Amino acid sequence: MLESVNQWIQHSVGQWGYLAVFLLMLLESANIPIPSEVTMLVGGLLASQGKLNFWVVGLAGTAGNLVGSWASYALGRTGGRALILRYGRYVRLREKELDHSERWFARYGDSAVFFSRLLPVVRTFISLPAGIAEMPLGRFTIYTTLGCLPWTFALTWTGLLLGDHWESVLGYFHDATAVIVVAAVVLVGLLVWRSHRRRNPRK
Repeated sequence: MLESVNQWIQHSVGQWGYLAVFLLMLLESANIPIPSEVTMLVGGLLASQGKLNFWVVGLAGTAGNLVGSWASYALGRTGGRALILRYGRYVRLREKELDHSERWFARYGDSAVFFSRLLPVVRTFISLPAGIAEMPLGRFTIYTTLGCLPWTFALTWTGLLLGDHWESVLGYFHDATAVIVVAAVVLVGLLVWRSHRRRNPRK
């Protein structure tokens, strides 16, 4: 099943190029179970062959993620949790996944929208609790864009480097994602600590 999905994605991106990248990433962010890793790695593969442009592939993926996230945000804001749970099963959205995303959002607030884009599973569903909590759309858009950019470009760059061997790294992305998140958390912590020291030089 998974192999068939991967082949379909590869065929779609090969035939439709940037439009396929945009639409597949849109669907992924709209809670449709389409692996973004495959979409962007294939985009990078085609960039390595000179068929697509690396920068346009990355931006198309980011734009698709943003538009799909807007759709999920709107669903959460207008329909609320009850509507999501009622119809979520049609796109394999289970209650435990929504609970996980809501806990993540409740714990980290608005910044969860940024950090979650670097995590599997949560990155797809975080827009829903953001909408339910009525996070301001402007802030949601900024955090979503900033969180999607490193994800889409890192995947595209990996596909560019590996070329025909892009499938060899699919199994490693959970570990790589964890490393990225830890690095990002440490960086933000250092920035907060530095800002605090500046405001309180005696301490």
